[in-house]
Amino acid sequence: MPRAGKILLALVLAGLLAAGALAWLWFAPDRGFNPPRIVRVRAGMRTSQIASQLRRAGVIRSSTAFLLWDLFHRGATLKAGSYRFRSAISLAGVFHQIAAGKVFYYSFTVPEGYNRFEIAQALENDGLIPQGRFLRATAGGGAVRDLDPQAQSLEGYLYPATYHFSPGESARAMAAAMVARFRLELTRLGWKPAAAAPAPNAAFDPADSQAQNLHSLVTLASLIEKETQAAGERRLVAGVFYNRLRIGLPLQSDPTVIYAEWLAGHDRNQLTHADLKLRSPYNTYLHTGLPPGPIANPGKAALMAAAHPAATRYLYFVSNGHGGHRFSRTLAQQDRNIRRYLKRRE
Repeated sequence: MPRAGKILLALVLAGLLAAGALAWLWFAPDRGFNPPRIVRVRAGMRTSQIASQLRRAGVIRSSTAFLLWDLFHRGATLKAGSYRFRSAISLAGVFHQIAAGKVFYYSFTVPEGYNRFEIAQALENDGLIPQGRFLRATAGGGAVRDLDPQAQSLEGYLYPATYHFSPGESARAMAAAMVARFRLELTRLGWKPAAAAPAPNAAFDPADSQAQNLHSLVTLASLIEKETQAAGERRLVAGVFYNRLRIGLPLQSDPTVIYAEWLAGHDRNQLTHADLKLRSPYNTYLHTGLPPGPIANPGKAALMAAAHPAATRYLYFVSNGHGGHRFSRTLAQQDRNIRRYLKRRE
């Protein structure tokens, strides 16, 4: 074979080998990752930086091959965000996942009626952030000062919903997302701010269509949320509380005492007779009126019930042992209902 032919053959073979190697780098899937790898692409990063980051994380075998793939796909834009890679995936698959913006988020749900301590525990249990960080981020009321000048913390304003958080999201950003959702839902409910701030601890007046005293509204809604999960009872419970507030009877709401225990560092879900004597402004057995602030984070139904309590003459309610309550107008009726409840528990 002529020398020129040999050289040509060698070049062809070398080209085929290079093409094969490149094709292997582009299309051969990796064996997968355990645990999954998370790579964060920040806004403004160059493709070479993204390729290097993917290579260091072990997601791709060659940053050069990644850059060559990008060269042949100049119309694609690599989008900022956090990406999770856990199954066998090729370099081409990695590129297209980032170009398509298939960002990875953690899904986290705040149940209705959770207080900020319970939210913090759930965040830690899900491996998102240590609970202490979230408690510190929600300890002050500055983020809702324009809505509620009396807010002592963000309790009551961390709206119950499902959120999507990026890996590495800060506690402050998580709390801000929950407050932003509260603001959105408040607007949907038709609330409008008062022309002037209400007096401290002023009673909420349900006849006020503007719901001017948001602090009292959210506080009352939080009590309703903790007292009943029965949809048909919320407005009745609200009516009972409003009646008692109007005539100066203590609310005597167990959940307020449980929250006082939370504030004291005690995780309680059941109360003893001694707990009812706990010295705390949140103890509505010892103090008349609403507690100093919300005791949980109410959802839409509880907020609506607080804004529109039922017109009723009831002053008391007690559990019926089946997830609902018996309501009564007099203390004698309440005592009979309590005896029925205790007998059912025997």
